[in-house]
Amino acid sequence: MQKIYLVEDDATIVSVLAEYLQQWGYECISAKNFVSILQEFHEIKPDLVLLDISLPYYNGYHWCQEIRKTSEGPIIFLSSMDQQMNQIMAMNMGADDYLTKPFDLAFVLAKIQALLRRSYQYSHQQALTFKIGQVTFYPTENVLKNQGEQLPLSPNEARILSLLLQHRGKIVAKETIIEMLWNSEEFIDNNTLAVNMTRLRKKLSQIELSDLIQTVKNKGYLIEKEQAYD
Repeated sequence: MQKIYLVEDDATIVSVLAEYLQQWGYECISAKNFVSILQEFHEIKPDLVLLDISLPYYNGYHWCQEIRKTSEGPIIFLSSMDQQMNQIMAMNMGADDYLTKPFDLAFVLAKIQALLRRSYQYSHQQALTFKIGQVTFYPTENVLKNQGEQLPLSPNEARILSLLLQHRGKIVAKETIIEMLWNSEEFIDNNTLAVNMTRLRKKLSQIELSDLIQTVKNKGYLIEKEQAYD
């Protein structure tokens, strides 16, 4: 049974979400101590986190950053803040998706199922590894390995890199990447994609691959064919 860690201080929302998700076979564990969210996260070891922005003591952005220091597991923000800047900030902090309250329970379930499927069943769809100079990329593990060192990627970052590597030498349109990642254009736009791309490039720069992904103005992104191979 997959575990969902629900970090939400509204008791009604917690009750409704937990009851609904349990009916669909998920174990839903709600936060008990809002000062110790990170500790609870490590104790629970959830498959996915539903995280509100407005919380007692520290907000959701803070906890998302803390979780991202040790985990690349899927995180979905839940918030009544519907401004685009809040959504972009959530993505920049490391979130994989963002849902605005009030929300339809069936829609929340669909988002959870899609994200869990992308995060944990991707290995059945893509078993390739890629060599990038001295670096090896393992899409099924969401990790880059370089001379014994490992650089973990989030599921979205791994999927972006895998797609670009599969089409190396060709421009991949922004719309193609958005459709692959979110299967929806409900709130996703080029700014949200740019945030994910910035996070990926920042990680690549840690292993001297800062120039691997090129931006082709008004078209999309490109990895040159000679820069990588299977």
